[in-house]
Amino acid sequence: MKPVKIGLLGLGTVGTGVVKIVEGHQEDLQRQVGCPVLIEQILVQQIDKDRSIPIDSNKLTEDPWSVINNPEIDVVIEVMGGIGLAKEYILASLERGKHVVTANKDLMAKHGQEILQKASEKGCDVFYEASVAGGVPILRTLVEGFSSDRIYKMMGIVNGTTNYILTKMSQEGASYDDVLKEAQDLGYAESDPTSDVEGFDSAYKMTILATLGFHAKINYSDVLVKGISNVRKEDIMYAKKLGYEMKLLGIAENQDGYVSISVEPTMVKREHPLASVHGVFNAIYVYGEAVGETMFYGRGAGEMPTATSVVADIVAVIKNLKLGVNGRRGSNAYVEKKMKTADQIDSKYFVLLHVEDKAGVLARISQVFGQHDVSLESVIQQPNTINPQAEIVIITHNATKANMDKVLATFNELGVVEVVQSVYRVEG
Repeated sequence: MKPVKIGLLGLGTVGTGVVKIVEGHQEDLQRQVGCPVLIEQILVQQIDKDRSIPIDSNKLTEDPWSVINNPEIDVVIEVMGGIGLAKEYILASLERGKHVVTANKDLMAKHGQEILQKASEKGCDVFYEASVAGGVPILRTLVEGFSSDRIYKMMGIVNGTTNYILTKMSQEGASYDDVLKEAQDLGYAESDPTSDVEGFDSAYKMTILATLGFHAKINYSDVLVKGISNVRKEDIMYAKKLGYEMKLLGIAENQDGYVSISVEPTMVKREHPLASVHGVFNAIYVYGEAVGETMFYGRGAGEMPTATSVVADIVAVIKNLKLGVNGRRGSNAYVEKKMKTADQIDSKYFVLLHVEDKAGVLARISQVFGQHDVSLESVIQQPNTINPQAEIVIITHNATKANMDKVLATFNELGVVEVVQSVYRVEG
């Protein structure tokens, strides 16, 4: 049995996990694919660096082109991260007829269609299961498991760092700044947490999910993004009081061929399964016309969960190789993209206002909502113990984004409203 040989670009956390699984599960892999799976060469930044696992130094190289040009290598695994060099190395590997597995969400969100087109031209596979939700097998499920269904909505907690922060704020009543520092100390958040907390990481992942789920060429710039850095513990307190949990949700909807995608802090009804996803865990809730509602849950990051998805992709490549069907999957983005306008995007909203504490204010505020065709589900008014203003908490019925924008613009000009303190989408 001729072995399939792997070239690994990167030996960080995920790359190390890939080596552990490939070398430690060799018997299981051979039973699945019918041949040995060998790691032939590994690109590293520094050959003589101390590592957590024993590695044959003869397999290590600091030259990426020695991997890409190696005629013995059948599959290139990219786990080095970044966009510029990763894209260059992947396209060069495909040009040489090598199959590619990557965990690079940023790259696939921004340049996935170009890479998949090149793969199709060269008869090569490109798989990227690990780019979204780590060890949760959501991408293959969208492509294969739901191939006979039509997906019309996906809601996802796809960033463990932000979910950890919001969970701690909810359970302990802590402030955002305090929990962020704790997350950084524990290694859950980077020293520069911007990509996570401002929602960019989640937006990359939702771009990939929407492209596969809706079969359209979704761009990263199509995603409306709002992070969690302005979420206050008072907002979460009100959410809990009203029966909701605060989550950073990626939401993708397809209604009559018109698509909307957003990443934003969202109040989720406590009875909804996503409300009970805590800590660093990820979950994607999928709505299909035929299957109904399903949820996929698990660890969204980490060495072994992510490496498990990478190795599952390697197995898929080798099975296709044995069948002679590599390069058949290509891009499934065959539907013309039509994005919803603000008049077509609708949801419930939570609004917290600080207002003058005097008679007639509530009536005036209700009038503004009515003028812009936004009806109210519930209203709570109570004194504010910190300042002389009253607080009015409102949850609306479904309203269009356009109408809510008009309401908020009116409040900003309305004398009795001191400040629009918080506005969040409401789901479930």
